[in-house]
Amino acid sequence: MNEDVVEDNPARMADLAERLAAVQRRIEAAVQDSGRAGERPTLIVVTKFHPAADIRRLAALGVRDVGENRDQEASSKAAELAGLGLNWHFVGQLQSKKAKSVAKYAHALHSVDRLALVDGLERAMAVEQERTGRGALECFIQVSLDDDAGAHRGGAAAAEVPLLAERLAAAAGLELAGVMAVAPLGTGPAAAFEKLAAISTRLVAEHPGATAISAGMSQDLEAAIRFGATHLRIGSDILGSRPDVG
Repeated sequence: MNEDVVEDNPARMADLAERLAAVQRRIEAAVQDSGRAGERPTLIVVTKFHPAADIRRLAALGVRDVGENRDQEASSKAAELAGLGLNWHFVGQLQSKKAKSVAKYAHALHSVDRLALVDGLERAMAVEQERTGRGALECFIQVSLDDDAGAHRGGAAAAEVPLLAERLAAAAGLELAGVMAVAPLGTGPAAAFEKLAAISTRLVAEHPGATAISAGMSQDLEAAIRFGATHLRIGSDILGSRPDVG
């Protein structure tokens, strides 16, 4: 923990530390159980609806990757916390008109699901890289694991992944990182993540660098790790209910 941080709510800091440690123990156990020792996934703490003060506390506890799913909230927090050296991951559905905003603060976008969004992101990154010299935006293709693609939890159909991947790989300022998915409602996560792992394998055969798999939330991180998740998106088990005060 960074002892230089002045904490005005020690009880909240202690709660976050305890919750974060518990999730880290779960991750470590799942890594060991899956035989992936030495391949610890990146933990992205999804901080939507929680105040910037909580993100400061998490940063003091060693968290470097945070996720948001609304651009207005994400851009505001990123500006306020610019000095903390955080990696901001946008994990929600993104309107193409928001590409310009996301290009200003995001390290990674986990929800690329259509060609029009790739076009918007490429244009936005050209402007932002010219203005600031920032690095490429890591992009995950969000894949729907529902039978009726995109109807429930978002994402492109599996059959659309190759075309999206080709477009992302060719786009200046964008880096094809891999795939992302949310386990469908009402079904076991293991089967869903096994399906995502197979989609990832086919993608890597054509794009060897696109090895990342963004999968797993509070309720199903163990299954995600078992099937190769490299990035976990954990919110409620670390942050709990939204506090009344920052």
